[in-house]
Amino acid sequence: MNDSLSGLKFFVRTFGCQMNENDSEHIAGVLAGAGAGRADGPEDADIVVVNTCAVREKSEEKLYSYLGRLSGLKRKRHFLLGVAGCVAQVRKAELLKKRPFVDFVVGPDNYLDLPAMVRNAAEAPAVLTDWGRDWREVGPEATVRENGWSAFVPVMEGCDNFCAYCIVPFSRGREKFRPLPNILEEVRRAAGEGALEIQLLGQNVNSYKDPESGLGFAGLLDLVCAVPGAAWVRFITSHPKNFGDGIIEAMARNPKVCRSLHLPLQSGSSRVLERMNRGYNREDYLALAGRIKAGLPGILLSTDVIVGFPGETEEDFEATCGLLREVRFANIFSFRYSPRPLTEAARIPDDVPLEVKRRRLIALQQLQRTIQIELNESFVGRDVRVLCTGPSVKGGGRYAGRTEGNQVANFDAASDPTGQFVTVRVKGAGPYSLHGEIA
Repeated sequence: MNDSLSGLKFFVRTFGCQMNENDSEHIAGVLAGAGAGRADGPEDADIVVVNTCAVREKSEEKLYSYLGRLSGLKRKRHFLLGVAGCVAQVRKAELLKKRPFVDFVVGPDNYLDLPAMVRNAAEAPAVLTDWGRDWREVGPEATVRENGWSAFVPVMEGCDNFCAYCIVPFSRGREKFRPLPNILEEVRRAAGEGALEIQLLGQNVNSYKDPESGLGFAGLLDLVCAVPGAAWVRFITSHPKNFGDGIIEAMARNPKVCRSLHLPLQSGSSRVLERMNRGYNREDYLALAGRIKAGLPGILLSTDVIVGFPGETEEDFEATCGLLREVRFANIFSFRYSPRPLTEAARIPDDVPLEVKRRRLIALQQLQRTIQIELNESFVGRDVRVLCTGPSVKGGGRYAGRTEGNQVANFDAASDPTGQFVTVRVKGAGPYSLHGEIA
């Protein structure tokens, strides 16, 4: 073991998606492998790494707000402060100019170099945002998981789609695929260590192709499900234009694959989808959703929606609302459009007024709330399997977890079932969760 950071403590703060969370597990693993210990917070750390998301303007604003708070702490006590992840990759050395109290900037392809970066940053600010087209393996041995029951397993990174609004090709690079043996080894290791759930990760997982054999994502699902141990397999995120019927068939023949699927929509208007360069239209998406529901009865779909994309009319917005009514998603992640640097859409006028974006977002969320209430209430009286993730944020001695369909369930239990499967009898439901007790 490299003990070059022995005696130091680190703290990692994460903003963003599951990919960011998995990156933070890698950052923690690399620093721990170099001899550093984990701190409970930035107040106790010698090294603070802020792992960032650049997908939306608001995400970047959160970073700068948090860095402002850390600057005050840094004036009181010395520690090394680094920015990692997507904002680091996009902004590079500009971050040091904007926030000169930052000591190092590291992109997603360079976490294995963190120990050397930290040592160098003690002498002078450091920036490392190189990337290549080949997969750079961090490996499960350099991963410190947040919990023992759910394991993130990356299968690919980057994106070749260049949707007009999306910064991912610039923050994560072009698509590159993890070798199949490495994926299966991490799945076996995680299952052997007691993981009950495997979550396959990538910006566009269904474009996966093993660099050696050419095996696609459907075949990967078969092999992952054949590994003994974990009861549930999930994957995120999928692009509708790459979601072939072979994946539906693989999900159907493998009961380990959870009957839930995140399938980003972005808009229900074919005109807006074309401007977004999404590669499908409204009818394509509805047909795909129909095939998924027919092949996988009971599956729950979730999605992403952007309102106020440049040129979006009231008719376009109503088309999106109509699609939500037709598909009836179990959950949506909805956002106001904001231009991101380097993207095609950033070069065209952002012509939908902010007050219109706000009104449309509120209307969309109210519609979805009604749909979710109706869908969740259909589960009242049923028994559902739940993977408990810990005490409920609602308090009162209750616990929380997620169903196979990825619904939040809050429930009463006589003893702590964290990290275990339990059967919950649903007694009630709201727009965002189910409520019940252990059956």
